[in-house]
Amino acid sequence: MMTAHTLGRVQSPRIIRIGHGAALEIAEVLAQLGLSRPLVVSDADLVALGHVSRVTDVLDAAGVGWGLFAEVTPDPTDACVETGLTTFHAGDFDCVIGLGGGSPMDAAKAISFMAVNPGHVRDYKAPTQIDCCGVPVICIPTTGGTGSEMTRWCVITDTKAPEKYNLSGLACVATAALIDWSFTTTLPARITADTAVDSLTHAIEAYVSRKAFAYTDGFALQAMPLISDHVRRAYHDPEDVIAREALMLAASLAGMAFSNASVALVHGMSRPIGAHFHVAHGLSNAMLLPAVTAFSVTAAPKRYADCARVMNMATSEDTDLQACEKLIDRLARLNADLAVPTPSSLGHSVDQNMLRLMAKQALASGSPQNNPRVPTEVEIVSLYEQIW
Repeated sequence: MMTAHTLGRVQSPRIIRIGHGAALEIAEVLAQLGLSRPLVVSDADLVALGHVSRVTDVLDAAGVGWGLFAEVTPDPTDACVETGLTTFHAGDFDCVIGLGGGSPMDAAKAISFMAVNPGHVRDYKAPTQIDCCGVPVICIPTTGGTGSEMTRWCVITDTKAPEKYNLSGLACVATAALIDWSFTTTLPARITADTAVDSLTHAIEAYVSRKAFAYTDGFALQAMPLISDHVRRAYHDPEDVIAREALMLAASLAGMAFSNASVALVHGMSRPIGAHFHVAHGLSNAMLLPAVTAFSVTAAPKRYADCARVMNMATSEDTDLQACEKLIDRLARLNADLAVPTPSSLGHSVDQNMLRLMAKQALASGSPQNNPRVPTEVEIVSLYEQIW
């Protein structure tokens, strides 16, 4: 963990509004920022659900002209960003509204910064810092999971070679985040579970990351119990408004934590699963979280024990070792309760060549280097074999 003498660096949106109806303040926020011509970036499902019209109706009532790019796909690709850029350049837009889960929000960020940066989006993958900012980005999340509305990151999938890469920097920080849990009551159980465990992974990894510091610790420790206390309720009852509000708040808290402390081995290993097998990001995180935690606890037992205690999985009377053992057990139990499948049960098979390629891609992402126990390529292959 960071020492008392280490400098922490924090980036966050300029405007954050949280709560029921926050999204309906979009016209007011645009006016506050001096903006008047947004391109709404979303997907076809959210159009069909009426979520896009909830926002555009407010814009219409305020006399704000807008455009729509609703072709974002899950795990947005470089081709998706290029198509969105064409739409952006075809209009006279002065900002972008990312409305949806992580995919539309990440696509909106990439469209914004690629409008003013030359080359291909892959030219900017981490560790490059993208600090030449495009038009302002307003993020409106519709899932309680990714936390992209609060982060300095976005993730794009390359179509040239199957790879998901991180993009980071000031250009990836939203100008405003309107966090309205009421969008999430339409989420199916699978997405509810996957996005919640994604948030939990963000919080745990931010807390145990080698880049963690006191500011990010506070966000991570607040997020964890909100998720562990409410995810099963939301999973079984989509209209449990108390649970939905808690999970949405936790997603944003965890987003602030990992945006500034970084994620670690779970995320590093998760991205290749998504790139090669198109498994949803939160689901691949859930598949990995118990095994990676078991692999890592010996390198930071106090930190992992804190995670167990703050989620009431262990007590102050337990030793750190006992708390770590309970954490691993409860995370596995959570996966069972949320019916998290294995990759093989979804029909995905791998050979040693694929496992080694995925391990190399995981290491190249940089995230495993933030883990308390930094793995070798062979150890990552072994972890993949374990969860498969």
